[in-house]
Amino acid sequence: MAEAYFKKLVNDAGLSHHFVIDSAGTGDWHVGKSPHQGTQAKLSEQGITFADIKSRQIIADDFESFDYIIAMDDQNMTDLTHIKGTQTDTKVTRLMDFVEGESIKNVPDPYYTGDFDETYRLVEVGCQSLLKTIRSIHHI
Repeated sequence: MAEAYFKKLVNDAGLSHHFVIDSAGTGDWHVGKSPHQGTQAKLSEQGITFADIKSRQIIADDFESFDYIIAMDDQNMTDLTHIKGTQTDTKVTRLMDFVEGESIKNVPDPYYTGDFDETYRLVEVGCQSLLKTIRSIHHI
């Protein structure tokens, strides 16, 4: 959900040429599959495409290829920090850490909660804040 939303946000801002946006899971449960049908329904409702998104598992090389690795929750942070090790300066942080004044710091997985609306709300505000931060840091 976050990959699709962030791609749309960046594209709408005319900044696609500055970004490589990809998502990956810490586990291999859904590798090669399209987003969950609940995610597809929520994105379709918002007019956001997800046709090119297929699940993949994060690999160590991702920490060399990307400037930012964004986690959805504390468990993802733990997993990513373990995978990352000490070989790179790539920033690993939770999406909601970019949102000032938001008490929720973990984006719940709607696969387990069934609440795709709440997850979308958090992804939306998190991605907007992430883009604002990146634009400020990199002057774009």
